[in-house]
Amino acid sequence: MSAPLNEQAALCVVIHDVAPATWPDCRRLLLAVRAVADIPVTWLAVPRWHGGGGRSLACDATLDSLLADGHEIALHGYTHVDTAAPGGGWRGRFLRSVYTEGEGEFAALDPDEARRRIELGLAWFDERGWPVSGFVAPAWLLSDGAWEAVRSYPFLYTTTWSHFHLLMPAPSPPALLSPSLVYAARNRTGRIVSPRLAWTLARLLHASPLIRLALHPRDARHPALVRHAQQLINHLLQSRVALTKSGFARQWGADLTSKAPNSRPATSATGPGRRHSADSRSARDRPAR
Repeated sequence: MSAPLNEQAALCVVIHDVAPATWPDCRRLLLAVRAVADIPVTWLAVPRWHGGGGRSLACDATLDSLLADGHEIALHGYTHVDTAAPGGGWRGRFLRSVYTEGEGEFAALDPDEARRRIELGLAWFDERGWPVSGFVAPAWLLSDGAWEAVRSYPFLYTTTWSHFHLLMPAPSPPALLSPSLVYAARNRTGRIVSPRLAWTLARLLHASPLIRLALHPRDARHPALVRHAQQLINHLLQSRVALTKSGFARQWGADLTSKAPNSRPATSATGPGRRHSADSRSARDRPAR
């Protein structure tokens, strides 16, 4: 599926795992990005990071200010912890327990439990008066049941590691191949190899309408990764405009609507919406770590 052809190619810089416990590292990432350019960023907020329930006034106040400046906050699961019962084949077990370090929260949920967590997350956003247009599952993993749940809310988009999914218009929302550039900061080998892979993937995507760069709090603790991300952002901004994920989704949705007058226009979600039939998919996409 193609993305907008009449618009300049986009870069989405995304900061994952935003929560009071991770806020110092998230703030370091923001300062690193701003040292290159003052661009809008998509912040993936986790309401109860690893089960914690504390509130950071500094974190909330900064995010309020960033929203006013054109940034976006998206719902990123609820706890970021995979508590579902073990099961599935060897690939599923590897992804859930090893590759994601047990953080693929929505990787094995049934529809009811996935909806319950989304409801809790949206209530958390409502408490702060924050709009929410997108949902991104932790580690980018969605079970069939989680896909069903996500589709029952009026989210504008979701993303997996490999694709950007426009959830409206319905009934056949498109998906754009757009593998996310991501660093593997948890071990030395990953810190050496992943920057090279990011550059390679960026080159392969040079003609793509969208490139996504995913930054995680752990990246902020490694100066070499931060410098690499700054260089990559600077390079990509030479030929791309920085957009939030919702900004790109609206641009793409408007393009599709203009080509198909009977299409349902793209809208943003501020809470639970009416249920509609789900387009269930399996969790085939590669997670971050």
